[in-house]
Amino acid sequence: MTHALVIHGGAGAQPGTDYTAQRRHMRDLITLGDERLKAGDSALDVVTQMVELLEASGLYVAGKGSAPNTDGLFELDASIMDGATQAAGAVSAIQNMVSPVRAARLILEDGRHVMMTSAGARDFALAKGLASVDDPDAYYTEHEGHGSGAENADHGTVGAVALDMNGGLAAATSTGGIFNKRPGRVGDTPLIGVGTWADDQVAISCTGHGEPFIRTCAAHDIAAQMRYGGTDMNAAARATLDKVKAFGGDGGLIAIDRAGTIIMPYNSEGMKRAAISSRMDLVVRVFEPEP
Repeated sequence: MTHALVIHGGAGAQPGTDYTAQRRHMRDLITLGDERLKAGDSALDVVTQMVELLEASGLYVAGKGSAPNTDGLFELDASIMDGATQAAGAVSAIQNMVSPVRAARLILEDGRHVMMTSAGARDFALAKGLASVDDPDAYYTEHEGHGSGAENADHGTVGAVALDMNGGLAAATSTGGIFNKRPGRVGDTPLIGVGTWADDQVAISCTGHGEPFIRTCAAHDIAAQMRYGGTDMNAAARATLDKVKAFGGDGGLIAIDRAGTIIMPYNSEGMKRAAISSRMDLVVRVFEPEP
C-alpha cells in the first residue's frame, strides 16, 4: 500500500545560516512518522504528532520557538484538516498554550465549531486538559538560533501532510506569526483553505508571507485547479505561488496527492522541509532546488 509524509519548518530560511540542528530534527521526526504510517496509523494522527513535535522543539518559528508581538505577548495560530471527511479545526491568536495544533485537533474532534480564537480558544483548550505555558518569558525561545529575524519578518510556520495506508489524506499547520506583528493579527495558517487544506485528492500546508496567501486563498486554489481544471498538482501549486508573488509575497508549500505524489515548491530563498514515501527515499532539504 502507498503511504507518504512531508513536513516543513518554514520558508524563512536565510542563506549563510547553519541549519544542521533543523535538518537533524526533521530527519528524526519524519523517520518516526514514516514508521507510524507503515504501522497503519491514520494520516490525521501522524500530522498531529509531527506538528506537535515541531512546535515543541523550539527550532522553528512556531510553538516554543515563537516570537512576541509588539505588546510582548505570544499569539499563536494553528489548523488541521482531515481529507476523508473534510472535518477541520483551527485556533487563532491563542496565548500561552504548549501545543496550538493539539487545540485545533480537539476543535475538529468536538465538531461544534471549526475555528476558535484568543481567550475563547484558550479556555476551550484548558477545559480539555491541554498543557499551558505558565512562564512565557522563560518558555518561548523567540527566534534565537532559527536563522530568522526582523529582516525576515514575514515567515515562520511549520506543517505536515500525510497519506496513510488506507488512502486517507490530512494536513496540519502551526505558526508563531510574523515578527513584530500587531496584537490580534491573524495570518494564513489558521484559515482553512488558505494555509491548510485536505480533501479526497490532495493535502496541503503553506508557509510564507501570510497576507498574499490569504488574498489568493492559496491552498484551496491549488485543490480547485486540480478538481475543476484537471491541472497537475505541481503546475497548480506553482501557478498559485506566482499569484502570491504578484501580490508581493513569497513562501512555499508542501503537498501530497491521493496517488502519493509529493511536491515541495517554494519561491523564497529557502524552505526547511523533509519527505519520505513508500516509493521515495527520505530527503531533507533547505536550499536545494525542487525539480
